[in-house]
Amino acid sequence: MPFFLLSSVLVRLAAGAASVPVAGVPGQLAAYALALPCAALVGLAPPVRPLSVAAVRALGGVAADRLADTPARSPSARRRAAGWFTLHTGLGALVSGATLAVPPATVVLVAAPFSAAVRTSGLGLPLGSPWLGPVAGLLLLAVPVGAAAGAGRLLARCAPVLLGPSPADRLAAAEERAERLAVRNRLARELHDAVGHALSAVTLQAGAARRVLDHDPGFVREALAAIETTTRDAVAELDAVLGALREDAEDAGTERRGPAPTLAALPPLLARVRAAGAEVAAHLPEDLETLPAPVSREAYRIVQEGLSNALRYAARDLPIRLDVTRRGEELTITLTNAVPGPARRGRTGGRGLRGMAERAALLGGTIDAGPCEDGWRVAARLPLGGAR
Repeated sequence: MPFFLLSSVLVRLAAGAASVPVAGVPGQLAAYALALPCAALVGLAPPVRPLSVAAVRALGGVAADRLADTPARSPSARRRAAGWFTLHTGLGALVSGATLAVPPATVVLVAAPFSAAVRTSGLGLPLGSPWLGPVAGLLLLAVPVGAAAGAGRLLARCAPVLLGPSPADRLAAAEERAERLAVRNRLARELHDAVGHALSAVTLQAGAARRVLDHDPGFVREALAAIETTTRDAVAELDAVLGALREDAEDAGTERRGPAPTLAALPPLLARVRAAGAEVAAHLPEDLETLPAPVSREAYRIVQEGLSNALRYAARDLPIRLDVTRRGEELTITLTNAVPGPARRGRTGGRGLRGMAERAALLGGTIDAGPCEDGWRVAARLPLGGAR
């Protein structure tokens, strides 16, 4: 209606102010034809597409996955959205006109046989007998019903074509899904490596302390202290990961997590593993602090997960060997432990090994894990340049 009123003024101005062309059918058709380009211009606005998609979903019964509910950004998407908006507006005007004009005409036709005033009013009823008026009036009611049904079917058929996602929209949606998946995988790795390692270490430390409770109180005190330290660190890690999940306004301006541990934190980690009753022979470079931070963080998590697996499966009377070496622009990590035969056959690789492989891949490196002559070995190659 706003487009029609505006075009009516323009048509009247074009025809001369003295005449009133919009009072007749030609003038109304001219105003209607001029209103459609006005609607098309408005339809080029980016917010038109999500509003149109909301209307189609509510009224047209079109599947949600066939429509793009984001604002139209590309010229092609805007043109298609403008086309649908123009079609919707144009058909809506016809349906609205039919629903406004037909009911009064139906009342006149139905009243014609019973009212002399209606028959003599000069309305020019195109009927040979006034008694045909009620029948014609009832049949005339089918016009707005058919117009509404036909317009609805046409719009529902055209909506996926004109409001469907473009290749750019599909690419943007795929990138958004990939980003969300990457964030979820990162949080899953953090939870698995940090909290899973802590729970494994605490379980083994508590079991070792229980076995020597009666004859080695010194070891029990060390195990309890290690359990306290491990659980405190695990709570901090859990709080950091959960803080990353929170996106509400209350936490938006607060510092939610401290720096992630790097290879410089390996000595305390090895101490906690030894407190669980495992013997660890470690060879570490002296320049751990100078490694690139992204590489050092991912390498720490790889070592942490490897030690967690070793605690679960390693033979208790043989040491775990850890070798961290920097050769030029590459960092290598080799962790070997003896594994009993049944346990070795049962280790098929789960979330931990997959998480280590994902961490290495983020830096452009590789992970090789599997049986070896000494039991089980995890070998990681991380390029230092991957941090860039």
